[in-house]
Amino acid sequence: MSAVDLLIVGAGAAGLMAAIKAADDGLRVSIVESMAKPARKLGIAGKGRGNLTNTAPTAEFLKHFNRHGRFLKAAFAAFFNKDLIEFFESEGLKTVEERGGRVFVASGRATDAVRCLHHAIERRGIKLLTSNPARDLLIIEKSCHGVILANGRKLEATRTLLATGGMSYPLTGSTGDGLRMAKQCGHTIVTPLPALVALKSEQTLPENLQSVVLKNVSAELRINGKKDTAEFGEMAFLDGYLAGPIIITLSRTAVQALHSGHKVEIVLDLKPALDHATLDRRLLREIENNRGIDIAGLIAKLLPAELRRYCLEQTGLTGSKKADQMSAEQRKNLRLWLKEQRYHVTGHAPWEQAIVTAGGIATSEINPNTLESRIIANLYFAGEIIDIDADTGGYNLQAAFSTGWLAGMSAAQAIKNAGKAR
Repeated sequence: MSAVDLLIVGAGAAGLMAAIKAADDGLRVSIVESMAKPARKLGIAGKGRGNLTNTAPTAEFLKHFNRHGRFLKAAFAAFFNKDLIEFFESEGLKTVEERGGRVFVASGRATDAVRCLHHAIERRGIKLLTSNPARDLLIIEKSCHGVILANGRKLEATRTLLATGGMSYPLTGSTGDGLRMAKQCGHTIVTPLPALVALKSEQTLPENLQSVVLKNVSAELRINGKKDTAEFGEMAFLDGYLAGPIIITLSRTAVQALHSGHKVEIVLDLKPALDHATLDRRLLREIENNRGIDIAGLIAKLLPAELRRYCLEQTGLTGSKKADQMSAEQRKNLRLWLKEQRYHVTGHAPWEQAIVTAGGIATSEINPNTLESRIIANLYFAGEIIDIDADTGGYNLQAAFSTGWLAGMSAAQAIKNAGKAR
């Protein structure tokens, strides 16, 4: 492979979009990818349905990112959600908007988005070299001139873009190699941690809770005994973990707190629509209106079947005992279990199950207007390799597409400007 204008390391959402934009702007572009096929992580996005972006306006969109969300303003100004939808439509892929502004592949198959991007790079004559992991950046006097592959082969380029992802879902190719290469050439790496991941509690969850999904509940995150934030919606008990959308959203802060040595708790409220006093009155009303009902019957009116035995075990109540024989203290314990179910968080699911990576290359070392390194000339970054991460809902993929677009555009403009200067 002869020297090209732009060499992209990583054929995920960011890398492919960068290649497409750069080629459209007149560059000769090549991509090297460690996996046998491109964009494997995109192929499982949105639980396999392809949640590509979200229709939220920019200000609202940025609120879903970590503290470095403002770093993305220039990228979103260059290429945002409407642009992405129009791009895919122009390439023959239809999308559909669903609840919460989430935009999915209309067919319900994320792999259709992968095929669409693959066809797009083929039509543009972009070279894609798969099953070829990069080992090192080719750095000469603080300037990047390409990469050295694992087999020792050198690939030279005028500009190089690292879009290798973070460390989540390593089976899709996100193994942290890009972070290693960036660190070797002088970049600061904010410690990568799994984000959007299920949480492990100190309590052993019974087998009958596996795959139980709870709707319209509230989960509060407490750090060192103080409320940090809370989420309302759906959660699940899955493979011994606290999981589901609201737990996944809280996990970013929870994992960082655990890593810093803080005490972390999740407090579940199974009846968030009722305060303590109102719930107590409802318990008394149910007992009064159902004379002779036993405690198991009372709990059946409050909880789904899968939780009833767990409730009895946790509260120490006897199901066959008559509900009107409960003491005030027992009724209080039941109410507290329904309103303040406490889980001491001790860990999280492994990297293989994390949706995104928190941490990465420090944003202070990247020009947000071009995505070029402030340390190494002719080197760009895009996607999850940068220290930017967000909630679920299409936000992370949009960031990947937008940073890829801006990086590709910036590399093309820099090469054009250099040509004019000669």
